[in-house]
Amino acid sequence: MLAEAQELSECRGTEVMGKILDEAKIAEAVVALAAQIREGVGEGKFAIVGIRSRGDEVAERVSAILREAGVEHDSGMLDISLYRDDLSHLQENPKLQSSEIEFPVDDARVILVDDVLFTGRTIRAALDALTDYGRPRRIELATLIDRGHRELPIAADYVGISVETERMDHVLVRLKNTDGEDAVELVEER
Repeated sequence: MLAEAQELSECRGTEVMGKILDEAKIAEAVVALAAQIREGVGEGKFAIVGIRSRGDEVAERVSAILREAGVEHDSGMLDISLYRDDLSHLQENPKLQSSEIEFPVDDARVILVDDVLFTGRTIRAALDALTDYGRPRRIELATLIDRGHRELPIAADYVGISVETERMDHVLVRLKNTDGEDAVELVEER
């Protein structure tokens, strides 16, 4: 991913600023998310659904913390590749992954989890994908990083950490299971 950021830097006149979150800070943000969710849901039944890819890894970590604390819930993963509104602009074919929703979505309280909340377009796609499984009673949003700059009226209910960025900056998240390490880098537009 660092090589990808450096290539991006060469192509678009950007500068890699370095790590803004290391493994310890990411772990703190995940713990904060789990605590907020635990407090927010109270005693009711709910499900955590991670958005592929990287939101699913954040969701798995949050779920593990909640289960360790004795908070029972359903969990799943959602692939939104075919629901994106930018499919025609992608340079390559989207990598299709499976969705794993093995609980009834109808009348469920669902917490969608993603790694970075930016324009809101990923969440819009996730809402469309999720409702193909049924009609939830309530959908909430948890994000590891909220970087602002919405294009759609979408806000997170639970936020691990907020990061101030410029509109054209890039926030590159790497997570152990997906990328081999936990790190978040900011690539700033010059």
